[in-house]
Amino acid sequence: MHFLDQAKIFVRSGGGGPGAVSFRREKYMEYGGPDGGHGGKGGDIIFEAVPGLNTLIDFRYTQHFRAPRGAGGAGQNRTGPGGRDLVIRVPVGTQVLSEDKETVLADFTKAGQREVFLRGGDGGRGNASYKTSTNRAPRQHGTGWPGDEAWVWLRLKLLADAGLVGLPNAGKSTFINAVTNANAKVGAYAFTTTRPQLGVVSHKHREFVVADIPGLIEGAAEGAGIGDRFLGHIERCRVLLHLIDSHADDPVAAYRIVRGELENYGADLAEKPEVIALNKADLLDEELTAALIAELEEASGALVLPLSGATGQGLEKVLDRLIEAIGPSEMHAVDTGDDEPEPWSPV
Repeated sequence: MHFLDQAKIFVRSGGGGPGAVSFRREKYMEYGGPDGGHGGKGGDIIFEAVPGLNTLIDFRYTQHFRAPRGAGGAGQNRTGPGGRDLVIRVPVGTQVLSEDKETVLADFTKAGQREVFLRGGDGGRGNASYKTSTNRAPRQHGTGWPGDEAWVWLRLKLLADAGLVGLPNAGKSTFINAVTNANAKVGAYAFTTTRPQLGVVSHKHREFVVADIPGLIEGAAEGAGIGDRFLGHIERCRVLLHLIDSHADDPVAAYRIVRGELENYGADLAEKPEVIALNKADLLDEELTAALIAELEEASGALVLPLSGATGQGLEKVLDRLIEAIGPSEMHAVDTGDDEPEPWSPV
């Protein structure tokens, strides 16, 4: 399945059905009168966050969503049936933005979360409701209120506890393959990772989710390389694991480049707790490893851990630090009330 984290769709709620113009025509009823019923309410547009989805690829092929309108009223004061609500399922972590991408209209952070995005139009009044003491046989009726419509953007921000950052070839894919069940592509060239990867870590009776994003290079905030588009997927992470390639020409400069791009991106990424690891340490002798770690600790003002994703050296200490930074796990209850409208999709 292809990964897609942005999609533009059109949504329209159903219009209300027209009210009826009707008069009683019954045998042995001396006095008739208006008995036209109201029209039915149009269907709502509802977004629902569901587990098990991690891409918006379905919205590349289905981009228009229209809820049905309500049916018209009928005689004998019968109200028309309402249009069925249209439930649009999205992955957890999806945001609904305005067409100009400037305003977040809805944010789905929990499985089972539902929000009525566009309300269907109310049905029109039947002629029976227009009857007065001076207007005993009204023939007017309401045509029903129209539904609302909008073009919106869906933007997916993957929910993970820890996010991996670093320059290309820092060993992020090797690390996530070593500690999770992910199968990220690994290669001896830049930008091996072209889309975010998720993996679940099981360590010391704890489980947490790790997100790997494509590597950053200097100028990513201005669009260099793959740019900073995928940084949105680590905005909600509790901690960042910053991997630094020990074989880089200047590991300290590599650290500062990534930190600079995090600051330029904003969204408080630079303020998140950070675990720093000098990766590929198995290829260095102890003296050189200690020297590089000392330089990085002086530049960052934080503890730097030696690591080798390929051999497993230092993995235990890095995972311990991540669990410490993530903190206690949180359990979110999912509301599955029986009174919710059933999901439905147009043919």
